[in-house]
Amino acid sequence: MPSGTIADWLRAQPALTGNAPRLDLQALPHDPVALFVDWIRDAARAGVAEPHAATLATVDADGLPDARTLILKDVSERGWAVAGQRSSRKGSQLAAHPVAALNFWWQPVVRAVRVRGTVLEASREESDADLAARSAAARAGIEPGDWTLWRIVPARIEFWQGSPDRRHTRIVYVTDGGAWSRQVSGAEQP
Repeated sequence: MPSGTIADWLRAQPALTGNAPRLDLQALPHDPVALFVDWIRDAARAGVAEPHAATLATVDADGLPDARTLILKDVSERGWAVAGQRSSRKGSQLAAHPVAALNFWWQPVVRAVRVRGTVLEASREESDADLAARSAAARAGIEPGDWTLWRIVPARIEFWQGSPDRRHTRIVYVTDGGAWSRQVSGAEQP
């Protein structure tokens, strides 16, 4: 490592080196699910490896945040679906505090999506179907009834597109359980 502190080295690293797609703020959908589907498909077309990988943050028994990377299973008006074992740390935390945040970062297109909300457990049939869709190797060792599909029902979703001049664009959707409202801030405001 070159001389200097780690802070100096970190500050010297390139940032926001991707190629952001054109963002037409006049054509934003009223539904954040539609925008998410567009963005994740844009990320895949741009060559983002595993665009469906995300960081899930939960809260532990002491109120401290905990985060891990997992795979998004589905997204719809019902919520953003993730899965895992009920007996895991993640499962215990979601049972005790059914709230979570989900973060996607797609560096090649300089985009991120943040989802925050309450968590609902899917039906046993949906959880079993998700487990059955996994490979035999991925199903090995999972006890009957332990695999669980959860849906994050968002109250707030932020779409962020970075800009090298640091005048980033934020599109924030908020709901009170009814209709979505949307705010846009940043360099490309309509």
